[in-house]
Amino acid sequence: MVRIRVLVVDDHRIFAESLAAALAAEPDVEVFAAGSGPAALRCLERAAAEGRRYDVLLVDADLGGRPAVGRPAVPVRAADEDGMVDGISLVAGVRTAHPGVRTVVLAEKDDPRRAALALGAGASGWVAKDCSLSRLLAVIRGVLRGETHLPPALLTGVLKELTAARKHRSESERLVESLTPREREVLRCMVAGLGRKAVAERLYLSPHTVRTHMQNVLGKLGVHSTLAAVALARRAGVGPVDLTGDVVERGGQLA
Repeated sequence: MVRIRVLVVDDHRIFAESLAAALAAEPDVEVFAAGSGPAALRCLERAAAEGRRYDVLLVDADLGGRPAVGRPAVPVRAADEDGMVDGISLVAGVRTAHPGVRTVVLAEKDDPRRAALALGAGASGWVAKDCSLSRLLAVIRGVLRGETHLPPALLTGVLKELTAARKHRSESERLVESLTPREREVLRCMVAGLGRKAVAERLYLSPHTVRTHMQNVLGKLGVHSTLAAVALARRAGVGPVDLTGDVVERGGQLA
């Protein structure tokens, strides 16, 4: 018999252990539990190294007690205990590091906006914590067949949220495309959290020139702060500059 390997990720120990015990009663399900996002990623890494990959993660939407509301999820890293924002961010981390693993978000209540965030982060399902065990098992088996599961009452709201998010993303992409190559590089440095002096050193520019580029970026993006520019860049899919690589070459058309 092929067994489904499930990892329950919830920082409420009684709930996690109770759910794991209920699922383990099924003859074709093997269950484990983790109490945090970084711990879950370590479990995934260890299992992959040993050839015992997990099939499905059941992730608490409020993992860590700080729900993400109205913003994209930020993937967590296994070695960064403070990097985990909430369960939806864990979903993003799993999609990046373990794309073959299906994730299902367990929530205290139905919330179209957060469900849309979860799907955008890579979740295959959103299930209320008070659903029946048979329903949860059906979702687990369904996502392994490539299905996406949402409560019927959430469908309309989630579609509206996804449509709105797509519109915002396309508008953000259009604004970013209006930047010059140098301004885009400066924006990527801003996304990485670099200040004006650090950007100047990295790009071999004077702080005054960097300030001008930053002002141009804010103006073209139609925002008034670095934080707003970074949020817009994230929506447009602009990632941070690689801080581990070499600095940008001096001169050339980007100067």
